[in-house]
Amino acid sequence: MAQRRPTSKDVAELAGVSRTTVSFVLNNVPGMRISQRTRQRVQKAALRLNYHPDATARRMVSGRTHVIGFVLRQSADQTFADFFLPQVLNGLFRGAAAQDYHVLFEPVAPDDKTGAYAALLHERHVDGIVLSGPRTDDLELERMYAEGAPVLLMGQLPQSRIPFVDVDNVGGAELATRHLLNLGHRRVALITNAPLAYTGSADRMKGYRRALAKAAIRFDPALVRYGNFTPQSGYVAMQALLEVRPRPTAVFAASDTVAFGALHAIRECGFRIPQEMAVVGFDDVPLAEFVDPPLTTLRLPAFQIGENAANALIGLIAKERANHPQMLLKTELIIRESCGAHLR
Repeated sequence: MAQRRPTSKDVAELAGVSRTTVSFVLNNVPGMRISQRTRQRVQKAALRLNYHPDATARRMVSGRTHVIGFVLRQSADQTFADFFLPQVLNGLFRGAAAQDYHVLFEPVAPDDKTGAYAALLHERHVDGIVLSGPRTDDLELERMYAEGAPVLLMGQLPQSRIPFVDVDNVGGAELATRHLLNLGHRRVALITNAPLAYTGSADRMKGYRRALAKAAIRFDPALVRYGNFTPQSGYVAMQALLEVRPRPTAVFAASDTVAFGALHAIRECGFRIPQEMAVVGFDDVPLAEFVDPPLTTLRLPAFQIGENAANALIGLIAKERANHPQMLLKTELIIRESCGAHLR
């Protein structure tokens, strides 16, 4: 016979308090004048009975779901091809769990016009949203922010006040490109990590062009191809670049995921890396160290991006922060064999 599930009434009887007190204590309802001794008695009783508050009841008492939404503006196929994402998710989940929050993960295709992620908030499935991969053509975001919704970006939108956690995409891309220029390359190609409607992609293009300008090298559109989050897009883009004449001697692939496809295309066409084509990526995913040859890349603090995003959003939900946070994290160039620096 199945054992009866404990209730809040059982906890109240064991602790010698009312069911209302049990609800206030276990749901962390703020502003209640309950002594520390009583709180401890309730918590010990709940632990002894292995009692956990029902999520629906908890929401009714606190007005919160204790769930944050993580929305990624990519299709499901693009999402699961992204080698960088697991590290960010690890930081986000751990940051949320440390404050007794759960995470609801929702990939939303770039062409989705249904307002799917806005519905997460409006229908009270989540208390706030972290949106990764903001696009300049996404008007829903600004409207949600203007209405006071707890929204935080992984990335930035130009001339927007929406709070964000991001890396210095412009500075990182400039550093990667300048590294190749300093190795003597004058025809450095670019494969973007995504279409330029994504602000992170546009910023990495900006950094690439800035490095060329500082080296007095004219920007050549023929040396630019556009990735789309996947290794396959990097493979196709690199195949096209190898047909350009005069051929580039180096390529900056603006994500490691895209770079892996580019490496395969270069080898398949019979070119040696880095002797005939130097390659630099962006992200430093765990696999980057173990591909052949090991990939020179920009290291991003992936775990910290996720953890900081969780902490910042939960602070916004709790209205603990009057000023909306805007965090810009640094990148670091990790030199391995794919760029050819070790041959100099």
